[in-house]
Amino acid sequence: MFNRHRPSLDELPSSAQLLRSTLLALGIASTLLVTVVLPAEFALDPSGAGRLLGLTQMGELKATLAREAATEPAQPAPAPGPVAAPAAPTTAAQTPASAEQQHEVNLVLQPNEGTEIKLEMKQGAKVAYHWTANGDRVNYDTHGDPYNAPRDFYHGYGKGKQAPEQRGELVAAFDGRHGWYWRNRSDQPVKLTLRTRGDYITIEQMF
Repeated sequence: MFNRHRPSLDELPSSAQLLRSTLLALGIASTLLVTVVLPAEFALDPSGAGRLLGLTQMGELKATLAREAATEPAQPAPAPGPVAAPAAPTTAAQTPASAEQQHEVNLVLQPNEGTEIKLEMKQGAKVAYHWTANGDRVNYDTHGDPYNAPRDFYHGYGKGKQAPEQRGELVAAFDGRHGWYWRNRSDQPVKLTLRTRGDYITIEQMF
């Protein structure tokens, strides 16, 4: 058998020591309650220490989330629907290439009047063109604009003054609208003719 040491009465804590330890524990617990638990859980900060420690903000966030959750209506659970059978694989439709188009536009420019004709084209598309002032002369500016072009954007293909005609091939530098602007600087009306042939989507007189 083992001999067990029995503490003497002098080794046992006195009632005063027990009371002091109990009061100390209660003090620590109260301090933690006021400085940590109340600010973090309920956004209550009577001492101000919780806000310094960032715990009051945590409690305010929890309270806000709880209020929002209480005001949101409960969403009914979706009823189970029939399970759709997997669709049979399909071959993606190929976008047909733009068919070659051909147009002739005739118009009259009054003295000091300007006009613009644009072709809607994809990048790399080519159009053969020929425009003529039919014996007269006009100023011209061949240029292009992408879709949703920023303000003051300019991409030119060529310009000139007092030109009687021009023919060539226009190759689109980007997706958008490409074409010509003409102005009659003479004091007589000018008949203008534009012929186009190639890969473009639409042709439009802008103004």
